Amino acid sequence: MSLNLNGIRSAATKGLVPWTEELAPDCMGVQELKAQDADLTPAMRQIAGMQGFFHHAEKKGYSGVGMYTKLAPSDIVVGLGTPEADEFDREGRYVELRFDKPGRKLSLISCYFPSGSSSEDRQLAKYRFLHIMAPHLRRLREEREFILVGDVNIAHHEKDLKNWKGNLKNSGFLPEERAWMSTLLDPAQGIGLIDVYRQLHPDTTDECYTWWSNRGQARAKNVGWRIDYHLATPALAATARQARIYKDSWFSDHAPLIIDYDLAL
Repeated sequence: MSLNLNGIRSAATKGLVPWTEELAPDCMGVQELKAQDADLTPAMRQIAGMQGFFHHAEKKGYSGVGMYTKLAPSDIVVGLGTPEADEFDREGRYVELRFDKPGRKLSLISCYFPSGSSSEDRQLAKYRFLHIMAPHLRRLREEREFILVGDVNIAHHEKDLKNWKGNLKNSGFLPEERAWMSTLLDPAQGIGLIDVYRQLHPDTTDECYTWWSNRGQARAKNVGWRIDYHLATPALAATARQARIYKDSWFSDHAPLIIDYDLAL
């Protein structure tokens, strides 16, 4: 499962924990914690039998990601860990759990891509992040199998958002962002990741959205965007069996994206 929480403390007051216990996932990636380590209660650190591992932002009430899992990882990578990624590591955007054993290297990643909608400076920061992430994911792809879940803040195709014509010049649907996604998913470009939801549901439109603005009754009118993803290496993507977006109750301005894999960690 992947879910941008828009604040873990807020989501917890809206029923996130009992719902997750009922769903009983094996793994859950979350983004936008908006909390420091000291803010997390025991009920937030361990949910539905899953232990959480987190990358917090230095700035209070901002960003942050987590990955919960029932099985203890063999290693934990917090942040991208390179000098050029330092500005983003300080924002708490990447946590990777590794489940390695002889003959297999496998990772689950929760990642929160920057939004560029607030200012030109943040859009430039988003481009810097994309510039860093492409070679990082290419190297990772060469070394191990992985599933990256998270809020990518990019709608790839016209079918991925309601009002695509009105957003051609807006962050999240800019030509440069969409081209980056195409490169990420193109095997000829050397990365060749799979958009797992689209593998299972290639043609959905109104049903595919995972985020709605708080303005203009966007949720009531289903004026949404598909910006939350599972991005997987081909071998892991091939084990995906079904995908669903949970909209019966709301813990955030995003909806949980749940994909079942026939995969043993």
